[in-house]
Parts: sequence; structure tokens; C-alpha cells
Amino acid sequence: MSNERLIYLALGGAGEIGMNCYVYGYGRPGKERLIVVDLGVAFPDMETSPGVDLILPDIAWLVERRDQIEAVFITHAHEDHIGAVAHTYDQLRAPIYARAFTANIARRKMEEQGHPEDAVQVVSAWPETVTAGPFSVSFLPISHSIPESSSMVIDSPDGRVIHSGDFKLDETPLVGEPFDPDLWAEVSKPGVKALICDSTNVFSRHEGRSEASVGPEITKLVEQAKGMVVATTFASNVARVKTLAEAGERAGRSIVLMGRAMKRMVEAAVETGVLTGFPRVVPPEDARDIPRENLMLLVTGSQGERRAASAQLSRGKYQGMEMKEGDLFLFSSKTIPGNEKGVIRIINAFSEQGVDVVDDSTGLYHVSGHANRPDLERLTSIVKPQVVIPMHGEHRHLREHVKLAERNGMTGVLAVNGMMVDLSGNQPTIAEYIETGRTYLDGTVQIGALDGVVRDRIRMALNGHVVVTVILDDEDEPLGEPWCELMGLPETGSSRASLVDVLEADLGQWLARAGAKILRDDDKLNEGLKRTVRQTALDEIGRKPEVTVVVSRLS
Repeated sequence: MSNERLIYLALGGAGEIGMNCYVYGYGRPGKERLIVVDLGVAFPDMETSPGVDLILPDIAWLVERRDQIEAVFITHAHEDHIGAVAHTYDQLRAPIYARAFTANIARRKMEEQGHPEDAVQVVSAWPETVTAGPFSVSFLPISHSIPESSSMVIDSPDGRVIHSGDFKLDETPLVGEPFDPDLWAEVSKPGVKALICDSTNVFSRHEGRSEASVGPEITKLVEQAKGMVVATTFASNVARVKTLAEAGERAGRSIVLMGRAMKRMVEAAVETGVLTGFPRVVPPEDARDIPRENLMLLVTGSQGERRAASAQLSRGKYQGMEMKEGDLFLFSSKTIPGNEKGVIRIINAFSEQGVDVVDDSTGLYHVSGHANRPDLERLTSIVKPQVVIPMHGEHRHLREHVKLAERNGMTGVLAVNGMMVDLSGNQPTIAEYIETGRTYLDGTVQIGALDGVVRDRIRMALNGHVVVTVILDDEDEPLGEPWCELMGLPETGSSRASLVDVLEADLGQWLARAGAKILRDDDKLNEGLKRTVRQTALDEIGRKPEVTVVVSRLS
């Protein structure tokens, strides 16, 4: 019996939607040669991660095994799959492989972080293979809402695994490759040990719709519009951006791209040859001279992002353009759960301006990039894997996907982040539990989610902050009264006196009562002053603020 094993481990993306990071390994336990599939990010929110720029997977387990990593493979160029590539390169230093469009985006990210662009290598689609230690890896085309999405065909001495990546079964995607069931059947024919599979839309019971189905509806809407038309979608959904642009062109409108991500994605798609025949684009500065009824703006910000073009237009002017009464704003996108507040804020702001807002509540102007339940069943019936391991989903999605696999006569394994699955032999088992978590990109610094930085920031945001300053002379006696500085707290409390005055009076009384032993001990002094502030504030305003004590001793 071989003492080598084939393992699968999610460090992000299994039990959540976003921050995808998956590891495959083959070899003796603890000595496996490893490959990484995707290095993505998640996005912060003000409630749980205020001030944070990006959330990255905790790759400490990988960093400890850096010498065992053969390569990183990126399935496609969505931020939740590619966004951490440049931020983790210094720690991993492994070659990165991607198809041309994805590599174009990855190289721009590497350049922005000062890393060598040639660390990203371009690979063609199946049947081209990359040898990475004991693995032979190929990019198998699959349709999604971004060009050149690929599933990974991973061959090892212990059999073939297919990692689906994000996908839908679209045979008319307009931009990018259509789903090819014959090719998938051919690739699956030798036998597939495990299908690690997208679970996002496992609860959607109707068949997924093609990207081609939204074009006629969008065209009809734009042709009927009277004023300026503005539309937003995911910038990476190049097919939709093209559909929107063509609808505008058919209606006799000049097309304007607004927002850095929108321009970058279209440029990358044109440069790599996946996007052809895109309508002529007018720069924003020239658009000001064109009658508004002859304009169509394609803008970023479909998820309500505060700094994106949509939000800025809702607050007033953006690059010299502004919305007016009678204009039309189209959300050609689905609102990701958690982003509803930001989107509704924009809709209401436009409503106040007299702008007509159309969203996708009718289902006419957007189709999902992920496979629905019948499509998941169709793919597994083509692949016929021994095992289905759901990924790219919250826990409820993974659990439902396991049930679906078992209902169809296959073995399903529920493996969330940190659960290492041993795929050797015929019966998968949970081999180990790895500690996983999140890393915050905070400005230019990466910090651990448990380091306390963001926790302290949340506490200050919730409770306010008091700085207490005390000066002691060379005989450890108070020199004058303590004083306070307040941030994020009301000026007066229940006694109707100044909160600062009440705090300083109570601190002065405590200090006067403190014995010589306490006054000589910084820790006891610090603790007593903090406790006094928090108790007085609780009595006055019903809140215990965060407290910083500064003790200065004159020597």
C-alpha cells in the first residue's frame, strides 16, 4: 500500500462566497508537493472591518510550506479569485499560471505592487498542460461572466481531479468560449476521482439562462428611453458591457466608459483578443458637448461602492457628467447579499433627482454567471465523478450541494475551510483540521484578523475614546489635576454638566485618595484611572468608552 496521498484543502471560499484559495497536494503526509488554485480577496464592511482595504485568506499554512509549493493557478480574473495574487507573492514566490486575459489582469496587479510581471506565465487552453511536480494541470474552458474562465484538470499519480472554478452552462455567451459538453465528456472519459464544484446557485431550481437572452430586452429599454441612459454592471462582465454598448449604439447613442475598472477590463479584453467589434467609445470630456438624449454611459458601481462612478453620479457630478430628471439608470446586475444598503442608497438618491431607475427585479436585464441546480446536475452527469466536493458557497450552499450529489447516487463531502480531505483510494476521509482565518490589508500593511487592531477600532467606533493625562513630580505626587480629551462622546451627560468637567473632577478625587504605593506603580495607576473614567461615563452617558492613560513623571 502506498504511503503517499492526494489531498484537497480550502483555505478560503468553502463556507463563504469570496476569498477563494484552494490547495492540492500529493506525496507523503506532511511532505506533499503542493499547487494552489486561486488567490482571491473578500471586501470589508463598516460593521465588521472598518477602515480595512481588502480581506485576504490567511496563508500561514502555505507560507510554512513554501518550499513544497510548485505553482499557483488562477481560474479567472474575478477579484475573489485573483485579487490576492500580488499581495501574497512575496510570501509564496511560486510561479503563477493563467490564460491570456487573466494573466493580463494579474500582471497589472503585480506591476502595481512592484513585482516582476514575468512571474505570471500564459498558458493556452486544454489540451496544453503544465507540469508542476507530481501534477499535470490543464485549463479546461467553461463559460462564466468573465472571459476565459477555466476549470482546472489536475492529474496526479492517484487519478484525475476537476476543479470547476466559477461556471455556468452557457452555449451562447457572446464573449468568451461557449460550454462544450462534448469536450467535457472527452476530458472526463478516463475517469474523474473528484469534482470540486461551484455551489453558488444550488438553491435556484430553474435552468440558467444564456447571456444572449438579455440583449434584446436591454436594446428595447434603451431605444424607448428619452433622456440620457446610464447603465452599470460588473466591469469584469465584458460580454454584458458589450451588450449594453451595442444597445446604445443601435439607439444612436455615443458610448462613454466611466470608472477605472470598466476601462481596464475592456482594454484587457481587447488586448488579449477576447473582445472584438466593441462600439466606438467617446471620452467623458468630449461627451459634455453631445446632447444628453444621444448619450449612454457605462459606469462602475453596481454593488453600491461609495467611490465608484454610480455612487458619485448619485451624489452630483462625476467627470463633468450629471444625471437629470427624465434620465434612465439601469442596474444590469444582481445585488450581492450584504450590498443592499449601498445600492438602495444610490437608488433613492437618483429618485430624488427625478431619475428613473430600473433594477433586475424582473429578471429581464441580468443573468447569473453561476450554474443553477439543474446545471449542476447536468455537469455532474457528464463528468461522472466518484466524489463531489462542493466549494464556492456559504455553509448552507455546500450542505445542500452534498445532499444533491447523494440524491443523484454520488458520494458528497462537506469540507469547509481548514478541513483537509484525503482523496486517496476509493473513500475520501477528513485527514486533518488546519487553522484558517483572514488577513486584513489595512493601508499598506497586512494584519491578522485576531491581532486586535480592527477589534480596537470597532470598540472606539462603538464606545468613543477618552485620553487621560496625569503628571507626577519627582516625589510621585500629582502635579496639578488630571485632564481629559474626548473623541466620539457627547459633551454633556445626565447631570447636565460638561462631561469633561465631571470626568476630571472624579479623576482628581480618585487621585487624591490614591496611596503612595499606587502612585509609584504605573500599572495600578493606569488601571484605577481607566476604571474611574469608565464608571463615571457609564453613570453619565450609559456607555463605557475606550480609555488611554498617559502618565508623565518628572525626574
